[in-house]
Amino acid sequence: MMPLPQVGGSWISALIVAVRNTRPAAVAAAALLLVGLAGLLPVQAQAQAQDAERKAFRICRDPNNLPFQNAKGEGFEDKIAELFAADLGLKVLAFDYPARFNFIRNTLRFKLPGDDFPCDIVMDVPAGFSQGTASTKPYYRSTYAMAFPRGKALAGITSVEQFLALPQEKLAKLKIGVIDKSPASDWLAKRGLLEIGVPYRVLVADPDQSSGGIIEADLIAGKLDAVIVWGPIAGYYAKRYPEADLLVLPMRSEHNVRFDFEIAMAVRIADKTLKQTLDDLIARNQNKIDAVLKDYGVPLLPPAPAAPAAAN
Repeated sequence: MMPLPQVGGSWISALIVAVRNTRPAAVAAAALLLVGLAGLLPVQAQAQAQDAERKAFRICRDPNNLPFQNAKGEGFEDKIAELFAADLGLKVLAFDYPARFNFIRNTLRFKLPGDDFPCDIVMDVPAGFSQGTASTKPYYRSTYAMAFPRGKALAGITSVEQFLALPQEKLAKLKIGVIDKSPASDWLAKRGLLEIGVPYRVLVADPDQSSGGIIEADLIAGKLDAVIVWGPIAGYYAKRYPEADLLVLPMRSEHNVRFDFEIAMAVRIADKTLKQTLDDLIARNQNKIDAVLKDYGVPLLPPAPAAPAAAN
């Protein structure tokens, strides 16, 4: 079998692939792989510093993962961290570690005897993520998106519905890049279009590979006709390369295919005060957060409706 292209996805894409499966055992197994088995062991001590004693806003950061983060602080998560730090009168300190397997184990939960933890906050996890961590309230909700050059194979297409209405003989000639085992793969399979999908690995070990590789290396270069990826990736690279004239079409969730996810931040379970501080920061800075996200081209959806109360 032909190997999957070695273009890395993002940490958040990998977690979405994990949580999209509604089977609890499968979710737990996938999350354990990403978090690291040792990362689930109880933290022996309480949080090392309460908010009143904090000297910096310490984030766990991937140094090469635009549009989310990078070593130069150019990602939208970097900008939101700066926003929060300024609100608290602190500076941002980042502990850089490639967001691949065992990311939380090697950042948020890494501690040598006699030393402090290297960082306190993971800026992006699916809302409700709890594999050895506590997650904040969501600070944005987005969705997967289809992106393609306006003037090439899909010229004239302005909606997902128009794409699906194309003649079968034209659809059969297309190459659609998708992250393997992602909602996009399910969406194509549901419509009998799996053969036109070009699967990419959700994560690769090479830290030089980044989230946008599928767009930068292959879509813009003409090796693919379209991609279906996590919306913030599609929106950012469409803005970054205006000469490519990419159209970004947000995907709508449907029965058995969930495209939209709420994103939160993660802290150690013992950091209850920090979690509350972050919840408060999100609440009072939501408009500024939204402005940052829009500036990066993130497709934003309204907050998810509250779950109905359980019957007595």
